[in-house]
This record gives sequence, structure tokens and C-alpha cells, in this order.
Amino acid sequence: MQVLVTLGTLMGLAFTSGIRLYSTVFAVGLGIRFGFIQIPEALAHLQMLATTPILIISGFVYAAEFIADKIPWFDSLWDAIHTFIRPLGAAILGAVAIGAVDPVWKLGAFLLCGTIALSSHSAKAGTRLAANHSPEPLSNIGLSLGEDLVVVGGTWLAFAYPVVAFVSVLIALALIGWMIPKLFRVFRRNFGRLSALLHGRQFQESLTRN
Repeated sequence: MQVLVTLGTLMGLAFTSGIRLYSTVFAVGLGIRFGFIQIPEALAHLQMLATTPILIISGFVYAAEFIADKIPWFDSLWDAIHTFIRPLGAAILGAVAIGAVDPVWKLGAFLLCGTIALSSHSAKAGTRLAANHSPEPLSNIGLSLGEDLVVVGGTWLAFAYPVVAFVSVLIALALIGWMIPKLFRVFRRNFGRLSALLHGRQFQESLTRN
């Protein structure tokens, strides 16, 4: 049962880190500092997130991300930059959290958390890119605020009900696996239309010049 509890907490944090790495670190750190979160003994090394330097750094970067993530198209650029940062950050967080254990388990935590974070990041980035094709910006703001709530709720769930978090992440991963190919087909169609439009304009301009 203890293994399932540890897995549930790690998987929950990895999933939210793929959406918002900095706010996950900041939320966990604040929760530990003010006693809202009780970390299990197996993950005692997460205590370092409550230190003042980590809280200041993660809080500052999260504030920047909070603004950047609500600007249409800039949010997709931000996601592109964080394609490696979020999964790598989640992987390191998972490996550090379990402390001094057998290297096999540490490597397993690293790979598991990195993979889960990459999945949630891909779903988040794909959804936001699709939303950017919408002419009104409120969809971006609404999605961003919703993601903030998911991170806060997911972080709390990972510690309060780790078994529920474990099951929830598995369900979410299954949904992501079903959704990503559909998003890819939409992007491919849109890219094809844009490419055809640009080539059409270039052809018309060449005719005009001639």
C-alpha cells in the first residue's frame, strides 16, 4: 500500500508539472511551509521545496508564466520553450523526492515522472495551439485559469488522496492518448490550408509582377 501511495503522489505531481512546473513547485512549497500539506516519509526530501530560496524563485517564475500563458500565441511559444523544461523538471523532482534509494528505483522515478509530464505537457500545448486558432482571446484566458485550478487541485489530491490521484492520472493518460492523434490531424489540415493559401498568394504576386 505504501508503494501505491508513493506512486500516486509522484504521478500526481508529475502530471501537474507537465502543465505548470513552476506553480506545482510553488504550491507544494507553500503547502509544506504553512502546514497544509503533509508529505509522506518516503518523500521527505520534498521538504526542500519549502525553503525560502526555492519559494522565491518558483514564485517569481510562476508569476511571469501566469501572465505569459494568457497571451494568445505567446502562450504557444512559451509551451514550445518548455517542451523539455517541464518533463525534465518533473523527472528531477521525482528522482530527488524519493531520496537515497536503490539507483534502479531512482531511475524508474525519473523516467516515470518525465514521461507523465511530457504527456500532460503535450496535451496542454496541443489544446492551447488549437485554441489560438479561435478569433476571440477569452478562450485562452479561460483555459489558462482552468489549468491553474487543475494544478492546485491536482497537487492537493496527490498528497491528500494519493490512490485517487494514481487512478485519475491513469485515466487522464488514456484520454490524452486518445486526444493527441486527433489534435495532430487538425494541425496537419490547418497547416496544409495555410501552405496552400501562401503558395496561392505567391503565385498571384508572380503573375502581377510579370
